[in-house]
Amino acid sequence: MLRQYELVDRVLDYDPEADEALLNRAYVFSMQAHGSQKRASGDPYFSHPIEVAGILTDLHLDDVTIATAILHDTIEDTVATPEEIERLFGPNVARLVDGVTKLSKIEAQTENERAAENLRKFLLAMSDDIRVLLVKLADRLHNMRTLHHIAKPEKRRRIAKETMDIYAPLAERIGMYEFMKEMQTLAFQQLEPEAYESISRRLEQMKEGGDDRINGIALDLKLLLSRAGVEAEVTGREKHPYSIFRKMSERHISFEQLSDVMAFRAIVPTEEDCYRTLGIIHRSWPMVPGRFKDYISTPKRNGYRSLHTSVIHARDARVEIQIRTPEMHAEADYGLAAHWTYKQATRHDQQVSWIRDLVEILDTADSPEELLEHTRMAMYQDRIFAFTPKGELIQLPKGATPVDFAYAVHTTLGDQAVGAKINGRVVPLSTVIDNGDQVQILRSAGQTPQINWLNVAITGKALAAIRRHLRQAERAEQVTLGTKLYEDIVERLPAQIGADALPEALKRLKMSDEGQLMVAIARRTISDAAVMEALMPGSAGADVAELAPQSSAISIKGLTPGVAYELAECCHPVPGDRIVGVRRPDAGIEVHAIQCPVLSELADRSDDETAWVDISWGDETEGATARITVMVKNEPGALGVLASVIGAHKANIINLRLDTRDARFHTNMIDVEVHDVHHLMRLMAALRATDVVGSVERV
Repeated sequence: MLRQYELVDRVLDYDPEADEALLNRAYVFSMQAHGSQKRASGDPYFSHPIEVAGILTDLHLDDVTIATAILHDTIEDTVATPEEIERLFGPNVARLVDGVTKLSKIEAQTENERAAENLRKFLLAMSDDIRVLLVKLADRLHNMRTLHHIAKPEKRRRIAKETMDIYAPLAERIGMYEFMKEMQTLAFQQLEPEAYESISRRLEQMKEGGDDRINGIALDLKLLLSRAGVEAEVTGREKHPYSIFRKMSERHISFEQLSDVMAFRAIVPTEEDCYRTLGIIHRSWPMVPGRFKDYISTPKRNGYRSLHTSVIHARDARVEIQIRTPEMHAEADYGLAAHWTYKQATRHDQQVSWIRDLVEILDTADSPEELLEHTRMAMYQDRIFAFTPKGELIQLPKGATPVDFAYAVHTTLGDQAVGAKINGRVVPLSTVIDNGDQVQILRSAGQTPQINWLNVAITGKALAAIRRHLRQAERAEQVTLGTKLYEDIVERLPAQIGADALPEALKRLKMSDEGQLMVAIARRTISDAAVMEALMPGSAGADVAELAPQSSAISIKGLTPGVAYELAECCHPVPGDRIVGVRRPDAGIEVHAIQCPVLSELADRSDDETAWVDISWGDETEGATARITVMVKNEPGALGVLASVIGAHKANIINLRLDTRDARFHTNMIDVEVHDVHHLMRLMAALRATDVVGSVERV
């Protein structure tokens, strides 16, 4: 384990301006916080964060990141609090430690490829600051280095599989190939121990057998380039065991049949030297067709740049050669972190791309705030990731609520949601979910989707399910109301009808089922007389085609005989209201109630063509349609009671529309035919006195 002064000296070696006091405080605080805790190896637990910090010093990361590594387990595994970390070490360290803590709380779901990919996306989305991710990867790498100390084989395999499925691909995704290769090798050792031992043994036998082809080929390559005037650093190695195993598996061949076990690297000063070196090699040794890749002109998605070629060496060995500059080499090994080193070493001002479509960073950062702004992850910023109580990962768009979460888990859970707990705290269903939240949906078998959920949900799945249920519920209510009105129609028939009357009536009306007829009756798209005629031909005394919903006869005094008029839809005047007529150009007379707000708007206009007409109700008026809004309790049978009260007062429902709905009340807009305003007032008073009615207002 690194001693305190050794760790601080490492940082000061590459960053003399680092905050030495910050690093010392973090070291002492972490050691005291972890106290007597032990790891599976028997070592003090404190040794783990120090080794993680040591790994990150190899990447030359800044003092804030090193302090974060030292402190990264204090919130999760000790009594330290985020507030204490912020007070002692500042907001930047506190924010990074909190970010690493959230990542560490993930209960990985690696049973299938989709779950692993979702978790990798989650890690990226949570890492607003790339340094959080770097600390997490270093944490996992050190845990893999000490994995053999864990006694239970099944636990070692679970951690190894998690590393192979999630963390190694994640390291590759951000270009940290050295991290990836070591993780894969250590995980492969646990997951396929026999294959690992077999391949490792063959690689050792190659060395012990005096077959020093690697050093010989490396020397030949260096001499070849030197004679051509190119100064190059040349190294050679066998490929690591997991890489060899994967190629054997993909190609279905044995170790002996694998020709490209050796890989060589030529590091040259400039990009121009890379292409010059490639030409020298291809002129000297035959190229293997189809094995050349130019990742300099077309970098990989994670920013990797290099030239790759395979050739047949003079010793009849097929070898892979990678050609790159020192900067490219640093990027290839350490990906994003290499830019950090390069930036601090050169301080140039040009813009550097870390990862296409993943990270954009400006090369110079004069403050922690500016550095943070330049290291924000760009990918998945429009997504959030939340967890069920069992640890299952749910991916949602930003702005999603527990309603969206519930429907994402299961439609039935969404339909029955009554509330939610986020991170153990009860919250309304309208609460916006944040990245990393654990969401528990509170449900009730008696609950149904509410109309106000349409203003809460944002996912297509949730909105479609809510609308579908509301349509079904509205239709059920209309069927209930229509059935009640249908019974009243049947009672008005001159004689009783038999069981076959309704099926025959549906045929005459060209309707498919009873529900369609009941909805039509409730919506008043069919008249009572038409229903009566269909049930008992001749009972209505007219042709069915002529039987459409009609208002009672209305006469108006003060109009020239033959002049057309209509009752205004804005105020629905009924006999007994004080009324006035408004003559519009090229139109008839509109009859308005005197208190109609539209009249005020007309009075404010300077329109000489709009004429006012003094009118009143005629003596032969039998009734008119009024519009009222009725707030009804959300309980079974409420609409039936409403219809019964209206029917008992000799009024007729012309149209009914559900306006708003919530858990306790429905607000319905009803067009009702009444004799006059006094009849309407009595009806409204009767409705207000009904237990299921919350309020009644005239529109």
